[in-house]
Amino acid sequence: MDADADLAAPAKLMGDPARAAMLTALLDGRSLPASDLAAIAGVAAPTASSHLAQLVEGGLVVATRSGRHRYFSLAGAEVARAVEALQAIAPRRPVTSYAGSRAAKRLAEARSCYDHLAGRLALDLADALVGEGSIEPLGIGQPGSLTDRPGPLAMRLGLDRVPPTGKRPAVRGCLDWTERRPHLAGAVGAHMLGVLLADGLLVRDRDDRGLTPTPEGAAWFATFAR
Repeated sequence: MDADADLAAPAKLMGDPARAAMLTALLDGRSLPASDLAAIAGVAAPTASSHLAQLVEGGLVVATRSGRHRYFSLAGAEVARAVEALQAIAPRRPVTSYAGSRAAKRLAEARSCYDHLAGRLALDLADALVGEGSIEPLGIGQPGSLTDRPGPLAMRLGLDRVPPTGKRPAVRGCLDWTERRPHLAGAVGAHMLGVLLADGLLVRDRDDRGLTPTPEGAAWFATFAR
């Protein structure tokens, strides 16, 4: 029988600014080489290697090898949820440049949260799905459910065709750190983001986890805007 969880262990790993920057960079589910993560964290390559070794040993990050290179990614959705939850209670950094202001607005509008959509657009879609009766109202960190009467939006996104996923809930409310309300996660949330990308309504930004609506997507999302 185990005692209480050792919260200090992952907290210590996340508490270093360089490691925190690396974890945040991996929140979109990508696998990145150590060189990219070193640049993102603003540290030298040997320092980055030391930080990544600690994150791997602590179970927050996994490493895979492709040829001569090693790529790093979050160890799972539970790590992404922990990082996102900490962002919800962390103090905001001041924006000190025009570029920083634009980046903050982009991420607040739409970004990936591991394998699902986050930001204002995610909340608009979740509200619309609840409003049409396709999903039950979302609770923060709580499993939710699809109803047996999918509406037009759910049908458009193919949410009625999401297969069972074992232990992973079909619907889960994930706290959005910019909106402070739950957006749609779980297998249905992951499926929804896949459809939005495949149908060309959103495109991934090249430099971070931001997602940008295409012209077609902007017009489509405008029909759900608050």
